[in-house]
Amino acid sequence: MVADGGPGGEPATDGPVTGIPEAAVDLDHATAVFAEVRPRLFGIAYRMLGSATEAEDLMQDVWLRWQTYDRAAVANPAAFLATTTTRLAINVLQSARVRRESYIGPWLPEPVDTAADPYLGAERGEALNLAVLMLLERLSPTERAAYVLREAFDYPYPQIAEILQAGEAAVRKLVSRAREHLRSERRTPVTGAEQRRLLTAFVVAARAGDLAALEELLAADAVSYSDGGGAVRASRFPVVGAIRVAKYVRAFADRFWDGVDVEWAAVNGRCAALLQRDGRTFAVLTVDGSDQGIGEVLWMMNPAKITALPGAA
Repeated sequence: MVADGGPGGEPATDGPVTGIPEAAVDLDHATAVFAEVRPRLFGIAYRMLGSATEAEDLMQDVWLRWQTYDRAAVANPAAFLATTTTRLAINVLQSARVRRESYIGPWLPEPVDTAADPYLGAERGEALNLAVLMLLERLSPTERAAYVLREAFDYPYPQIAEILQAGEAAVRKLVSRAREHLRSERRTPVTGAEQRRLLTAFVVAARAGDLAALEELLAADAVSYSDGGGAVRASRFPVVGAIRVAKYVRAFADRFWDGVDVEWAAVNGRCAALLQRDGRTFAVLTVDGSDQGIGEVLWMMNPAKITALPGAA
């Protein structure tokens, strides 16, 4: 039986004249909106959490909330989704910090392949740097959110205040404190070209076990961090000081570098060495440099944190 016709005599339907239910059309639109802003949302989540795996999980939570929310009441979907992402990330970060306290050995941020995902590194790159992500771990979740939104994505202070449910003056103080913390803890970084030169020279010296060359490259207060997560053999404590780091690297040179090939990759916007055996990536090595030399040597060896990098799968 045909329902009563519409004003023009056309059959009444439950959706558009295409016969597609309105709910399906609305969901398709919601999917398109989410897909458009997802790269930025992931960028916020990753910089907040320092973990691509946790950021991907958070994207699923944001999508589910967006899918079931009364979207007709949302005037600005991009702002709504950024707010949801940031607030969820703050909650996740609070619980993640408890887990990281029991982590075996130094916890390093999960590296991401920015060559495979150019958008991730397209925003202001400083907050993507692994050394900076390590410093952000020392901020409160709210300070970190304010810094990431302002410094990495240039959100205006009034919008950050709305996202964090705080006054604008309070948000400015949060960002100011975060900036001051990073300035006090980190020397002026070198250019990308200089960072690559330092890393290349370090790999050559480390492979050769050249103690003098290593000491020459390292800043006096250099620190070496190895993240094995308890899954592989790695130093469970940071090694501090140029002489100690150089001796530490020389001590395992013969057995560590035997049969190792080096592939260069763009990781977190900077050059990194992918260390491979039989074509399979087993570690990621990068350095953070300044005009005083290499300040940090980062060895990512936890298999669970490098699965998305070239040669690791």
